[in-house]
Amino acid sequence: MTEKALIQECLSGNRTCQKQLFDMYAGKMMSVCHRYARHHSEAEDLVQEGFIKVFKNLDKFKFEGSFEGWIRRIMVNTALKYVSKKSFKNENIGLENTPEDSMDPAVMSKLSADELLNLVNALPAGYRVVFNLYAIEGYNHKEIAEELGIKESTSRSQLVKARRILQQKVIELHKIAV
Repeated sequence: MTEKALIQECLSGNRTCQKQLFDMYAGKMMSVCHRYARHHSEAEDLVQEGFIKVFKNLDKFKFEGSFEGWIRRIMVNTALKYVSKKSFKNENIGLENTPEDSMDPAVMSKLSADELLNLVNALPAGYRVVFNLYAIEGYNHKEIAEELGIKESTSRSQLVKARRILQQKVIELHKIAV
């Protein structure tokens, strides 16, 4: 069955096709939601909430562009709404005077994807969200500011602080490994 036929069956209320669509994309969307949630159970909740929105709005998908991209956008927006309830906008952990260390690219290449994901997930919520939106989702600072209801300068500073924390943690991991 083609993706278009599957979507049309879902629109007609076919529960088997709805489950098939969920199963087809849930894993990828879990990865997306995991970047915004602090815990696995929060990510699961975000996926569930996101798919409720997908099925409620499935009739709005116009078969223009990627269906996976459309679902991804819903998941990111669902996660952002969740994060905005947590109100991280004034988060500050005192890294203003931390010098920016240069990092050996060889150190980064030795980290696994899971190790990097764990480092990103350990960031304070505000930094993590801005980092994910900018570095992974490809948003620019203007878009991030609009999505989160913050200033562009806040987005920039949170990205800089997130990068500094990540650099420090990678350097610490490298020292431990050596």
